[in-house]
Parts: sequence; structure tokens; C-alpha cells
Amino acid sequence: MTRTLYGLCGEDRERPFSPHVWKVVMALAHKGLDCRFVPLGFTEIPKVEAGATKMVPYLIDGEQAVVDSFAIARHLDATYPNRPTLFAGEGGQATARFVEAFSQTVLHPAIVRIILVDIHDRLAPEDRAYFRKSREAAFGKTLEEVVSAAPAERAAFAEKLLPLRYMLKKQPFIGGETPLFADYIVFGALQWARIMSPQTLLEPGDAVSEWFERCLDLHDGLGRGISPASIAEAA
Repeated sequence: MTRTLYGLCGEDRERPFSPHVWKVVMALAHKGLDCRFVPLGFTEIPKVEAGATKMVPYLIDGEQAVVDSFAIARHLDATYPNRPTLFAGEGGQATARFVEAFSQTVLHPAIVRIILVDIHDRLAPEDRAYFRKSREAAFGKTLEEVVSAAPAERAAFAEKLLPLRYMLKKQPFIGGETPLFADYIVFGALQWARIMSPQTLLEPGDAVSEWFERCLDLHDGLGRGISPASIAEAA
């Protein structure tokens, strides 16, 4: 069966960066499923499959097309039940929903206020104007004004990870002894920052930092296949 996953990339087509796409990339590897990845810039998304989607990740799995990372994870567990589970049952799926809410309402807003300009500078030229216009409309201020508070956001970021840090002192993964989709949700957010910004968000030796390193090593080092961002990469 042929699978195709559409996902965001910057000017470098070999560096997919979307946190939501990374959830799916890790989920597919977790299930041991091959997939052809198609990198897209922001302005290319409306052209996918003759306008079939307005957002990515977008997975075509045989005759089925699925959009949204959580919906894709549910599809993978339902379609391939004999492969390693992403949720370990309804309780695990409900827990992953909570983790997703934590990531979307706490981690993502903090991260974006730190790396917003870094993201812009690593996009293809044709995507930068779209990104600036849409994000400045959303924030009601310029990108540069948003990240002016980045030093304070970085200083406060460790505290936002306190619940996760406390839990990871008792078990190696959010999923327990082995990772589940809940791990990939938080991993996706931190991988987004790692790929798009040279700014350091995690302190060495911290329980969350050690967990993130374990996640980078999963599936034959899939996460490490994309190197961290460097200052020299920016436009």
C-alpha cells in the first residue's frame, strides 16, 4: 500500500519542521509503516491534491485521506491494530487528548513567542510575506515586537514544563516504560523549536531534556536525522 504524507518545510526542503507533522512522522515509525514524504511551503498547501486540504499534516493511506495529526494517529491505530499501539486503549487516547491540550495551550504559545522570527527567516522567500502578514494579523503586532519578550519567555519556559518534569522523574516516557502518541505530541513541539531556532529551551541534565534526547534516539534516531538549527542558516 502506498502512503503519502504532506508536511511543511522551510527554504531547505530536507528540513520538515511542523510540530504536527513530526507527531505523524514519529507515529508512522512507531507503527513500522513506510511513507513517502512530500515537503511543502505554506503557499503550496492549497495546491495539494487539487485543493483537497487547507492544512497539513495530510496523509493519504491507500484509499483513505486523513487530515489533522490526532485524527491520523487514531486512523493508524484503527487500521493497523496488529502493530504497536499509539494509545494503548481508550484511556491512553483520553490522556493523549489532555497532553495535546497542554501542548497547544501552554507549550506552543510560549515557543512561538520565542522563535517566531527564526521561523520566518528560514522559510522560502515566497512564503515569508504570507507568514508575516498572517502572523502579524493574528498577534496584532510585528513579528519583531512579538519576540521582543523572548528573553523573559525563555526564562519562564522551564517552569511551564514542571508537570512533565515531575512525571519523568518516575518513568522514562509519558506513555510509561515505552513511548505512546502522547510522547510524540510534546516531542513535536520541542522538535519544531530545535529545527527552526538556535535558541536553547532545555537545560542539560533536566529530566525533560533527558526525555527529549531519548525521543530523538527513537526509531533508529529518526528525530536526529534533522540537525539542530544554526545561526548561519537564517536568511
